[in-house]
Amino acid sequence: MTTRIRHPYLDHPGPIAFAHRGGAADGLENTVLQFRRAVRTGYRYIETDVHVTADGRLVAFHDETLDRVTDGAGRIADLPWREVAGARVAGAEPVPLFEELLETFPEVCWNVDLKAEAALRPFLGLVERMDAWDRICVGSFSEARVVRAQRLAGPRLATSYGTRGVLGLRLRSWGVPAAVRRSAVAAQVPEAQSGIQVVDRRFVRTAHARGLQVHVWTVNEPERMHRLLDLGVDGIMTDHIDTLRKVMEERGVWV
Repeated sequence: MTTRIRHPYLDHPGPIAFAHRGGAADGLENTVLQFRRAVRTGYRYIETDVHVTADGRLVAFHDETLDRVTDGAGRIADLPWREVAGARVAGAEPVPLFEELLETFPEVCWNVDLKAEAALRPFLGLVERMDAWDRICVGSFSEARVVRAQRLAGPRLATSYGTRGVLGLRLRSWGVPAAVRRSAVAAQVPEAQSGIQVVDRRFVRTAHARGLQVHVWTVNEPERMHRLLDLGVDGIMTDHIDTLRKVMEERGVWV
């Protein structure tokens, strides 16, 4: 485990348990109901995603379109908020505004995947208005998008690496010189990608030597959770919130 806390977002005793989309296994991902379930289960870190509607409203939603998980249809970027608000996840729960989540769950830290470039400036403006910098970590597959967010917000914004940053860190763990961004506070990574192991002892050791935490997604099996915690990772993101809590309780690290 890293010992130096580089940002208030990471000020947590022991490994961090993240509820991925609030706990996507229940079929109500990224809904207030599911986030509330996670909080009642004891989670204080929740992973979610942000898109922006055609009229500039920030919604917590993973996909580019409403089609997969709601009874609505269409690209969120092409729809006004009033139409997105009428869609129901699993035919039951509304799509929330991210602003609503910050207000409803003031004790929660949010790990936010910025899914669209158009969401970047409105998102940072919202975090500024609500003075929520200590509760936010921004990530994206796009390293360039995260870099832009960091440049606009400065060190008050916690960020993780995008794909390029993770690759650079992996290369460094193999002893290959590679440039990596110094402003990140975490590497948020899959355990493996395209058949290539990402997280092993060398990767964790290299990240920790740079003052970075390692958060692994999306881990749903108890044996994998135990293996990763044995490696010294600093956080696990899961769809199965009850399973991760049980594993951490067994290890005496549930907080």
